[in-house]
Amino acid sequence: MRSFRILALMVLTAMSLPIMADSEAGLIFGAEIEKKINRQFSIDFGADMRTRNNFKTMDRWSVGLGASYKFTKWLKADAGYRLLDYNNRDKKEYYTSSKGNEKVEWRPSYWSVKHRFYASVTVDYKFSNGLKLALRERWQYNYRPAMSTERYKGKISEHTLYPDTGYVRKGKGQNQLRSRFQIEYDKKRALFTPYANIELYHSWGIEKIRYTVGTNIHLSKQHSLEAFYRYQDVKHVYDDDNDPDMHYIGMGYKFKF
Repeated sequence: MRSFRILALMVLTAMSLPIMADSEAGLIFGAEIEKKINRQFSIDFGADMRTRNNFKTMDRWSVGLGASYKFTKWLKADAGYRLLDYNNRDKKEYYTSSKGNEKVEWRPSYWSVKHRFYASVTVDYKFSNGLKLALRERWQYNYRPAMSTERYKGKISEHTLYPDTGYVRKGKGQNQLRSRFQIEYDKKRALFTPYANIELYHSWGIEKIRYTVGTNIHLSKQHSLEAFYRYQDVKHVYDDDNDPDMHYIGMGYKFKF
């Protein structure tokens, strides 16, 4: 019963987060397989998909491989690679030319691949009552290859758009740090392990903040489920950012062997 009370408190905390008028809602589904090589070392394979536009539009899918090593009870390191396929949002830009003409550029929605490499270190401390605190610092490098995409230009006064032939969206690499602080109630042999965390994405400034509350559901030693709610606050620190704040409902499955 205590775990239920803690989970309810976390849900109420999430409900108190600000609801932005320009935000959207989406779903996250994930699955992971973990193979334990020995007491310290394990490898994993995972895949997930994500929606946006109030659940109506596919946003992203990804697959990845990773490995982790537990140095002590309180220190763990992991690293891996993920292949991501993004459904980039359409983008409109309005500007005034040097001749004073009001113009518009429109890039329709399109899919593009992104490569992600990451490495992280996690330290945690578990109290005798089952309460556990954890801090994870993760470095990740994202690379989006260059690719030809559709883009149209036109004068607003003419109400007509013309293809921008030969337009290529340049490749882009980005280093990011992700700092996550998590609190969870991890009681031995309990069915539920409720948790709450806050994660900051930053490089030259805070790019976005994620607030997550949820629970792991331990069905057996090998099978577990996860359910969570996440609010993502996007800070729009780059000119090409056009993502709104997001509310996510997430579900996941994990198999260990």
